[in-house]
Amino acid sequence: MRLTYETGKAAMIQFIVLGILNIATALQSIIATCGHSGGDCVGNLLSSVIYYVLIVGWFGVILLLGFAAQEGRNKRLALSLICAELAVLAVASYNIKLDHFGFHNGILSLITSCIDVILSVWVISIAYRLIKASGGRVVKRQRRSKNSTHHI
Repeated sequence: MRLTYETGKAAMIQFIVLGILNIATALQSIIATCGHSGGDCVGNLLSSVIYYVLIVGWFGVILLLGFAAQEGRNKRLALSLICAELAVLAVASYNIKLDHFGFHNGILSLITSCIDVILSVWVISIAYRLIKASGGRVVKRQRRSKNSTHHI
């Protein structure tokens, strides 16, 4: 499937994939904390739920921006989408950097951050193409007009 200007569909894919991965990461964290006798199971459960709601809320905003930019082919909305994705990219990159120092909760959290970076770059590239199209149709390259004259 090739998405040329469909920022909404790309943002939806990002929303679904990262929603599922964040559920898995939260469950892994809760199970690990509740499995230890000295862990604060209830506190971790509460913080994981709050974190998940914030994540879903933020990606929900990105999803709305993606569909609004796609439907309106609006430069400002596409630029807003790029800014939101740059924030996601910065946080995910920081999480990956934390893994370098050994602060990650596990391999699933690292994989989630890496997929987050990949999807953010993908959505940014589609939104950028939408901006470059100036509200028109996004095409791979400019076609020559049949009426154009060639000077040799």
